[in-house]
Amino acid sequence: MAYDIPAIILEVLDWLGTIAFAVSGALVGVRKRFDLFGVLFLAFVVSVAGGMMRDVLIGAIPPAAMKEIHYFVIAVLSGLVTFFWSSHIVHYQRLMQFLDAIGLALFAVVGTQKAIQFGIHPVMSALMGMITGIGGGMIRDVLSGEIPFVLRADLYALAALMAGVVVALGHFLELPPVYPVLAGAGLCLFLRMMAIHYGWRAPLPKPLSD
Repeated sequence: MAYDIPAIILEVLDWLGTIAFAVSGALVGVRKRFDLFGVLFLAFVVSVAGGMMRDVLIGAIPPAAMKEIHYFVIAVLSGLVTFFWSSHIVHYQRLMQFLDAIGLALFAVVGTQKAIQFGIHPVMSALMGMITGIGGGMIRDVLSGEIPFVLRADLYALAALMAGVVVALGHFLELPPVYPVLAGAGLCLFLRMMAIHYGWRAPLPKPLSD
């Protein structure tokens, strides 16, 4: 298609998101005192789970993370760096939150765009983008014994969904994909950083009375 984003650009965005999520997953493993294997396993799962869920749901079988070795290599290298230099990395908490927000934004827009390219309806493609962004984090929290972060965080899943909506809307309007992809990623990143700094969040239910 004349309007398709070059595959190499989507791939680079995917790699950057993989690094960001692998580091965030490995840090959780370090905080939970997992051994080296546990940290590397968590880094890999967090970095590829969302994409694997998306690929299975849209029929891209086998998932890209299983076909191509570089996802595994990127996740393992990121996990190793985090494991051995965690005492230094942990001091950059704001940077880690920023990297996680970047990973969420990149995965959300790349996931949506890939679903669109596989002929999925734009509305469902936006949902596939959200799943791509939040899937790894949900698995990470379950494996580490926590309530999934995306169910209680400030505008996490919603930010990913909004990024997907922008990409899907751009497709519906027949815009060159590069513009809605950049706009969607920027919106997701903006919402996450505002949520982190100012506590923005979706409405909470009223407490149930006894």
